[in-house]
Amino acid sequence: MDIPRPPLAPAFRSLPEYVRHWAHTTPDRRAFTFVGHPAPHSRGVHRTLTWRRLDVRVRAVAARLSEEAEPGARVAVLCPQGLEYVTGFLGALAAGMVAVPMYPPGLPGHGDRLAAVLADARPAVVVTASQVLDEVRDLCGDSAAQVVAVDQVPDGAARELPPPEGEIAYLQYTSGSTRTPAGVEIGHANVVANARQALGAYGADAHPVTCVGWLPLYHDMGLVLSVAAPVVRGVLSVLMDPVAFLHEPARWLRLLSAHPRALSAAPNFAYDYCASTVTEAQKADLRLDGVVALINGSEPVRPTTADRFQAAFAAQGLVPETHCPSYGLAEATVFVSAARPGEPVRRFALDRDALAEGKALPARPDDPRAVLLAGCGTPVGQEVRIVDPVSGAHLSEGEVGEIQVRGPNVGRGYWNRDEQTRRVFGTDGRLRTGDLGTVLEGQLIVTGRLKDLIVVDGRNHYPQDLEATVQDTHPAVRRDRLAAFGVAGASGERVVVVAEHARTTSLAEIDVPALVRAVRAAVSGRHGLRLADVLLVPPGTVPRTSSGKVSRALTRERYLAGAYGAGGAA
Repeated sequence: MDIPRPPLAPAFRSLPEYVRHWAHTTPDRRAFTFVGHPAPHSRGVHRTLTWRRLDVRVRAVAARLSEEAEPGARVAVLCPQGLEYVTGFLGALAAGMVAVPMYPPGLPGHGDRLAAVLADARPAVVVTASQVLDEVRDLCGDSAAQVVAVDQVPDGAARELPPPEGEIAYLQYTSGSTRTPAGVEIGHANVVANARQALGAYGADAHPVTCVGWLPLYHDMGLVLSVAAPVVRGVLSVLMDPVAFLHEPARWLRLLSAHPRALSAAPNFAYDYCASTVTEAQKADLRLDGVVALINGSEPVRPTTADRFQAAFAAQGLVPETHCPSYGLAEATVFVSAARPGEPVRRFALDRDALAEGKALPARPDDPRAVLLAGCGTPVGQEVRIVDPVSGAHLSEGEVGEIQVRGPNVGRGYWNRDEQTRRVFGTDGRLRTGDLGTVLEGQLIVTGRLKDLIVVDGRNHYPQDLEATVQDTHPAVRRDRLAAFGVAGASGERVVVVAEHARTTSLAEIDVPALVRAVRAAVSGRHGLRLADVLLVPPGTVPRTSSGKVSRALTRERYLAGAYGAGGAA
């Protein structure tokens, strides 16, 4: 039986020290449960580790790794989502090595990125699980890395280990580029600080929660919310596979329903996906009144998504104040700013023309030219300021500029990238995020990515704003599976949209010329912008990052290479 409220742990420097603490103080409490779905209609098979068992497994893996490499060596974690991933990651930290959270070979569309990360990190050891051991050995080939299957390490290998002495806990590779991945050096102190910040932001420092998650553990938010924060607080973490969620999103909601004071996170698309696909029959046995917080960490967060999700599940007891728009990035471990549970989502209707000029001025919410954005709350134990991206001058409230962050959670820099580290992490401890935003009424509002900004005739256009208009124009456009970007033209930047069509219809059934005309008219009317090209492509064609977001940079690269063929007339 779980103790209703775990005692607060003293402050430790590293995650393995917290594991050891909970193993001594609450050994029989559940630590991690993985819910597998081996068949299409499976309701879930549970596997659980108590804190005592987790500690034994972590120490056994750490001892085994110590036979293969010295402290400070990199250990790539190529396990499937599950308990082996948790013990492999924590075992690498306990051995004093530097973990590299990744994924096993075979993840569709990410083979090149995995190879690039392994070439960059040069791990001495690769940890994996028996079920993918052969594939991982084939991937490593003739490399010097030793391959260790976590589940083949016996409990008897466990031995007492001193706390890890190195500064770096793991390398969090950024998900935005498949060509040149960069590993952020996250220190032991960084991840413990960020876990505490997240726990405080969502009220989990004062009250017990159950962390429920399907986000991949190689992603920054999945790793911190489903591993680091539960380890620091000593609460249960319930995991499922991202593929199981995508196949049947109701599975995630059932886990939220089954666990008291559930706290979870998902990107914007997942809430829309649940609202549109979970059936009334699947809703019948859901009770969501016990959910504490639902974190939306997309940039920017759409208030309409929270509304759609709330409307879909209000009858199941979901409370509107559980929605928590948040902002973060890998360079800050993950969490930076968050809306607090128990408070309504803060909504801001901003004038699109003023926003294009760098000013956040209010507009009527019913104005079709208004941009609707959610406030991402206030910073969590760190300092945030908005600066001019060129001059670095501090901007006042309501002015749009680059978001800069300073706090104990900000990483140490990029692995083996000194110049990039100096440019992004600076010399004064302020992280240049590359994200654009402003502060209104004390709320951080994220408006977009600096590198994605499209400039036409001196006017700024945010690609996600254009994408929202396009996907609302025609039902055949697949939501959150499209990219708007700029390409160089003879008379300046031209704007292109590549959009997947919905899975529910075939390309042959769609009147593509009529769709293209409707999209052009909507973008022209709402944004005063002429699209140079509109392409409708099959589902799965628009590339995504490892965190599930559309990769505009890679879509643009493929477009310029002619991978999509001809679209609408320029």
